[in-house]
Amino acid sequence: MKVTVVGAGAVGATCADNIARKELADELILLDIKEGFAEGKAIDMMQTATLLGFDTKIVGVTGDYSKTEGSDVVVITSGLPRKPGMTREDLIGINAGIVKSVAENILKFSPQAIIIVISNPMDTMTYLALKSLGLPKNQIIGMGGTLDSSRFKYYLSQALNCNPNDLQGFVIGGHGDTTMIPLTRLATYQSLPVSNLLDQTTLDKVAADTMVGGATLTGLIGTSAWYAPGAAGAALVEAIIRDEKKLFTCSVSLEGEYGQSDICLGVPVIIGRGGCEKIMDFNLTATEQAAFNKSADAVRNMNAVLTEMDLI
Repeated sequence: MKVTVVGAGAVGATCADNIARKELADELILLDIKEGFAEGKAIDMMQTATLLGFDTKIVGVTGDYSKTEGSDVVVITSGLPRKPGMTREDLIGINAGIVKSVAENILKFSPQAIIIVISNPMDTMTYLALKSLGLPKNQIIGMGGTLDSSRFKYYLSQALNCNPNDLQGFVIGGHGDTTMIPLTRLATYQSLPVSNLLDQTTLDKVAADTMVGGATLTGLIGTSAWYAPGAAGAALVEAIIRDEKKLFTCSVSLEGEYGQSDICLGVPVIIGRGGCEKIMDFNLTATEQAAFNKSADAVRNMNAVLTEMDLI
C-alpha cells in the first residue's frame, strides 16, 4: 500500500507519523512546496523507526507529484492554519486555490486514490475537490466530523469523569464553530444514554464546548491544533487501508440524503476500502433536521464563493 500526505506542516506531519507508527503503508510520501521541509520531516521520522519498530518507508519530496504516483490514499492538509480570531471560513480565499491545484496534481498520478481532505474550510474544500476532479463521490472524503466527534467524546468524558473510549457520540453538519451539531440525544456511555446521566444544562455546555473546540485550542496555542486533526486523518486512512467498515462522521457528497443535495456535509458514513461506502440514516428529530438544514445553508453560502472565484 502507498499513502501520500500533502502538506508537511504540523497536521500533515502528525498524520504521517501516526500512519507510519501503525504501519498502514509500505511507502509513505510526504510532499510540501517548501524546499527541503518535507525531506527534513521524513528523515526525522525515519530516524524513529528503530526506536518505534515500524517498517514503513517515509519519503519527503518538494513539489514533485510524480513521486506520489500509484497512491491508494491521499491526505490533503495543504493551506494556512487558523490564527486566533480567525474562523475556518476566513481561510477560503487563500486555501481554495491551493487545494484545487493539489487535487488536480494528485489526479494526474493517482486517479484511483481515495482522497481525504483536512484543509479548511473543510466542507467547502471537499466540495471543491469533488467538483474539480469529477471523481466518483465515494473517493472524496472530508475529515472534519471525525475530529469533531472525538472532541465531543472528550468533553463528555470530562463531564462524566469516565474513559472516553467507553463513549459513543457523533457530531454532524458543517465543520465550523456555528455549523456543527453534536447529537447529545444519541450519545451513549457503554450503551446507556448519556442523557440518563447528565442534566440538560450540562449536555448543552458539552455541545457548546465541542462546537468551539478548535477555536479554544487556537486561542491557547496561537495556531490550529494538530495532534487530534492529524490522528483523525490517520484513523480514516486506517479504516480505508484495512477495510474496517467503521462508522465515522465525514463530509461527503449528498444526493438527497438528510434532505440535502449538491453539497458536502458531515453525516455518519461507513468507511472501508472503497472510501465512503454507505451513508447511514440516523433518523433525525425535527429539531435536529432544522439545525442540519441551517448548517447546510451556511456551508452552501460559503461554497458560492468558489463560483465567484471561478474555481468551479
